[in-house]
Amino acid sequence: MTEHQSPPTSTSRAADDLSHIEVSPNAKYVLMLAAIVAAICGGLYGYDTGIISGALLLISDDFHLSSGMQEMVASAILAGAIIGAIGAGALSEKYGRRNCVCLVSAVFVIGATACAYSPNVWFLIVARIFLGLAVGGSTQVVPMYISELAPAEKRGTLVTMFNVAIGLGILLANIIGFAERTNWGWRPMVGLAAIPAAIVFVSMFFMPKSPRWTAENEGMQRAIIELGRIRTSKKVIRREVREMRENADSMDPRNRGWKGLFRPWVRPALVAALGVAFFTQCGGLEMMIYYAPTFLHDAGFGASSALLASLGVAITYCIMTFIGCLIVDRVGRRRLMLIMGPGSVVSLIGLGIVFASHPSPGSIGSYLVIVFLLAFMAFNSGGIQVCGWLLGAEMFPLSMRGQATSIHAATLWGADLLVTSTALTLVQIITLGGTMWFYAGINLLSVLFVFFFVPETAGATLEDIELALHEKRFRPTKEHKRIVSEDEPEQAAA
Repeated sequence: MTEHQSPPTSTSRAADDLSHIEVSPNAKYVLMLAAIVAAICGGLYGYDTGIISGALLLISDDFHLSSGMQEMVASAILAGAIIGAIGAGALSEKYGRRNCVCLVSAVFVIGATACAYSPNVWFLIVARIFLGLAVGGSTQVVPMYISELAPAEKRGTLVTMFNVAIGLGILLANIIGFAERTNWGWRPMVGLAAIPAAIVFVSMFFMPKSPRWTAENEGMQRAIIELGRIRTSKKVIRREVREMRENADSMDPRNRGWKGLFRPWVRPALVAALGVAFFTQCGGLEMMIYYAPTFLHDAGFGASSALLASLGVAITYCIMTFIGCLIVDRVGRRRLMLIMGPGSVVSLIGLGIVFASHPSPGSIGSYLVIVFLLAFMAFNSGGIQVCGWLLGAEMFPLSMRGQATSIHAATLWGADLLVTSTALTLVQIITLGGTMWFYAGINLLSVLFVFFFVPETAGATLEDIELALHEKRFRPTKEHKRIVSEDEPEQAAA
């Protein structure tokens, strides 16, 4: 529907409401600030998961840990993340996205502090499980919060700021792990995250609420006020209000909550989003972040060289997610994954070959290990990692979005837990080279999955995507045609 079509009665009411609303002159800055503050939670997630890479060797020496206990310490945060992802869905639906971000940041503060003061390994494991509640909760609510604030043309860029923040958090963790681990020790390293978490907690009280959650729970008039804080014109607000009203008027009670999530018309979005979520984590990137120093040390690199290479991994992740953030709206989600995915496959095959040859330190093979490792990080973090969190935040209808994003985040963390808790064991069973080939196969499957099941959602409003699901237009095309509203039939038909 365009501005030239005859508006329904609800649109007229929206126009009357708008006559009393002043659009904030700082709207674009408020939108950007809200996205940045919320995205800091991604930085906390990146730091809290990445710091274990540099701290694990120190923790192992302090608590005399076996390889199995090392896996437990590293993966404990992921167990908590699954629980947090599921629990945050209900909280974000009942109390709102913004309030849920406040709660998540408070848990970050408590969890990071508890980890820093752990008297023994079991207390540390429990503290990291608690910290995982915040990590999982942030991945459920933050992308959804930003996606519901953002206009369609900027949604990809703003939501993937969460990914960029993850990269910055991982980079900071690796810098500290490399440069300060002998000076600080592991306790200040893991406790540092409490400071930015406290800043987010205070700042979120001043950020706008999600207009879409507000419309459903506090009324359209209040939603218009929230839109006035983050939109630059009344025309834009009027269009969004009309779409939200039409969506609310057509909402079937059977489509609400968990029971709506498994309705047949929603299934294509469920398959696409959860499939990409699974392959985002099972492709091996998180394994590299957690265990790159361990793998390189086992391959003959010294401790300092292994940590320096791990720092290179973090820098590559940070740079590529930033580039992906800038281009994902223009290139498109589907096309970006299909372009970058084959590079991940080739890089892992090469890495497996080099590891299988057991290169000696200083040889050409040892340098090829670094080349293939960084190449994999570039292709994977610049492709599917950019889209993994984004698709779950934008593909699902409002009436079930909280529950859907919970399942989406839980899938991400469940896959991450599976990889992290089995990585060292897998290396022992099929060797380091065989492990790389195993993950090359998973990355190949991810490319095929995207090709056959994931449509292009760039440039479409959240309401456009829901309409495409209702009209059975939610499907991929070889030409990467984008899901659009019904007023663009030449694209919608594709």
